[in-house]
Amino acid sequence: GFLWGGSITTGIDPVVPALPRDFTRMEPALAALPPLERFQIVLAAKAGEDASGYDRSAEGVRRIGAKVLRILSAIAAGEAPCEDPVATLLQRAWAPRRDAARDLIEAALILWADHELNVSTFTVRCVASAGATPYAAVIAGLSALGGALHGGATQQVEALFDEIGAPDHARPVLEARLRRGEHIPGFGHPLYREGDPRARALLSRLRAGVAEDPVLDLAARIEQECERLIAREPNVDFATVAMRRALGLPGTAALSLVAIARSAGWIAHAIEQYEGGSLIRPRARYVGDAP
Repeated sequence: GFLWGGSITTGIDPVVPALPRDFTRMEPALAALPPLERFQIVLAAKAGEDASGYDRSAEGVRRIGAKVLRILSAIAAGEAPCEDPVATLLQRAWAPRRDAARDLIEAALILWADHELNVSTFTVRCVASAGATPYAAVIAGLSALGGALHGGATQQVEALFDEIGAPDHARPVLEARLRRGEHIPGFGHPLYREGDPRARALLSRLRAGVAEDPVLDLAARIEQECERLIAREPNVDFATVAMRRALGLPGTAALSLVAIARSAGWIAHAIEQYEGGSLIRPRARYVGDAP
């Protein structure tokens, strides 16, 4: 509620949305798709049958935002939409026996909710400025988020963990990557020269909330070796993947968490953009060969 212009105590709309009418028919095909594609297809189907999406008042957009969050979290959890908080629903579906999971999932959702004008958020604001529905704006944001240089970074970090496998392998694997001129994902951030504060917050909560765990030992060794080799600290992508693995969440949970959390922020940006009422229209200057 606070993010969308309400008070810190204001919850999201309690009305539980229905999934698209054709969802049962779509479900078998959706199961084979990556999470962002599932989210986009279901939201597009829902938009086609929900005319309230054309209400671009702040209150109308908040209602659509509540529907979007409930639908995306339900799809990620493999359950029907419900009125439970997103973190509660995801913990129940992903880690029902891990007591620390709910608070950690909630922390990740909060830390990922907004990050000023990153590429997906700017995309959302452009689409909203054109007068498109909040559904369309979120679908566009998901398209940008899926890029390898944006939300896809979590998948690169997953691959790094898989490649290293055990703490003793961290140094040779990282050194080999550097010799080949390859990027080490999950470390450094252009906006945080002194280290990503989101990563520090999530990793500290993770280590306080989870007892000794081999994943945490592996993550710590990777951090130590990256500090030695490239003098960079972990970013929020690394922290989220470490959390996902330590809690035993599904393999696609990190990217799903990012998408759900960032959708809340996108709705906040869409509300601002609709209220401004202006079209985002940058100009371009031709600098090529003269005709």
